[in-house]
Amino acid sequence: MKLFVVPTPIGNMEDITLRALRVLKEVDFVLCEDTRTTRNLLRHFEIDKPCQAYHIHNEHQQLDTIIRQIQQSNNVALTSDAGTPCISDPGFLLVRECVRNGIEVECLPGATALIPALVNSGLPASSFKFYGFIPHKKGKETCLKTMAAANETSIFYESPYRLLKTLEMMAPIFGADRPVCVARELTKIYEEHFRGTVAEAITHFSAKPVKGEIVVVVGTADCGSSMPEVTFE
Repeated sequence: MKLFVVPTPIGNMEDITLRALRVLKEVDFVLCEDTRTTRNLLRHFEIDKPCQAYHIHNEHQQLDTIIRQIQQSNNVALTSDAGTPCISDPGFLLVRECVRNGIEVECLPGATALIPALVNSGLPASSFKFYGFIPHKKGKETCLKTMAAANETSIFYESPYRLLKTLEMMAPIFGADRPVCVARELTKIYEEHFRGTVAEAITHFSAKPVKGEIVVVVGTADCGSSMPEVTFE
């Protein structure tokens, strides 16, 4: 018995690996963040497998039941809607419980939004810290102050609905000239990378509604602020 942690594309369907497709074909069933999303993925690659919901709203209640199901199976796959499970997605509790119960866990390499955003940013990538989704309200200022003082590149996910407010909050904390890259809709048709200062990002994203999934990459205070804006459409 084994749990396979299977990364799925963050946008472009071609980004799934051959190994991931083989595993999805061979497992007994697939645990999904949203069964509709995963079924669409499986259907696209002509894979017919039972899907079972495992998400943030039921992971605590279903954990013991799912462990028993895995123990009674040969192999099971865990997926999220996009990217690698456990990275700002459900999965940590299940992986931990599998380890506790002697169930082998194997994580396949694959898509995750933070690495392409970092590499594309033009900011130093030798040392960085990933914050996931930062707090919406309580604790947000403290989190941003921690990033501002860091000696490494900072990366976090943000909702398009909160992006502008977050940038405006960042300006007095980081300084208006701090270099930032905002990556949007990675691997999709309207992929965009805004590179500039925090002040320039505020101006840019104030001019039009923001849509899609967002990754924000922020440089350190001494990494330089000269970053040309490059947009891919």
